Amino acid sequence: MGCLVSTAKDTGGIRRRPRSVGEIAVFVPGLRIPKHVDFFEPLGDKLFKNIVERLSALRTRIVVMAGQEAPTTTKPRRKTATQHGGSSLADLQQAIEDYLPVLLGLVKDGSLLEHRVQFVWINQEDDAEETTISNAWYEVLSVLHLMAMLSFSQANLLLLPKTSADGYQPKVSEESRRAAVDVFLKGAGYLDCAVRHVLPQLPIDVRENLPVDLSEGVLRALCLQALGQGVDIQLGMAIDSTKATLAVKRRLACEMVKYWHQAEENIMKLPLTNGWGEKHQHFVKWKYTEAKISNYLTGRSILLPWFNP
Repeated sequence: MGCLVSTAKDTGGIRRRPRSVGEIAVFVPGLRIPKHVDFFEPLGDKLFKNIVERLSALRTRIVVMAGQEAPTTTKPRRKTATQHGGSSLADLQQAIEDYLPVLLGLVKDGSLLEHRVQFVWINQEDDAEETTISNAWYEVLSVLHLMAMLSFSQANLLLLPKTSADGYQPKVSEESRRAAVDVFLKGAGYLDCAVRHVLPQLPIDVRENLPVDLSEGVLRALCLQALGQGVDIQLGMAIDSTKATLAVKRRLACEMVKYWHQAEENIMKLPLTNGWGEKHQHFVKWKYTEAKISNYLTGRSILLPWFNP
């Protein structure tokens, strides 16, 4: 079944007000980050020592890196250097990709190890919102959510206008826009997997007590947000292209409306009473309205200067 322990503030109370995040192109909710757990006591007599050590080392690396990355994911920045010379965001994503296959070994084929470890995660925006569940599928769900949110953060960085070499007004290059589309599709894939393949593995009583960030409605809304913003970018590139036909532009505009409408339907049903939840609802509602306007204008071939995503 899985033991669940949450603080009283999970279901109400006063939460920390969101910080000012500056200029953004993508709404990225506050990250959920892992806290340290002990693998040796519950698994030491069930698995080989080297496997437990690897599992512990991989997760500890994520705990440390996520704790460093989380405070900066909602602040626009061009690049963060690390001692290894790469992006800290990319390093964290790689650490998670290294951990996930090992973690899946705990849930493979109904393993008896599935319920032996208590996994602990907290919300970046509220340290008091801590959820502990002794179910490895909860850990998989949390990891997929984190991977998706890091994808959103990466897309945000790609879509922030940069000063061009010719000194003209800052803009987003076509290369960055194409890369952002790929990142959005990847993020949507993580979230779709979470909804279709991971949530059903959790017992009903655990699903009903998950943090709202991991509720099916929020996960679906985030997935549709990723798809909607990906199509939004594609429509913008189609408008800029002399080769794109009106039929292509109309199809993209209709797809964008469909995704944002479905996202709104999912997220507006949820009791998101905290600052970030309300901001997310407003963001989705705004993008749905914007998509309908874009569809209206595209259908009439009226492309105004401000109608360039």
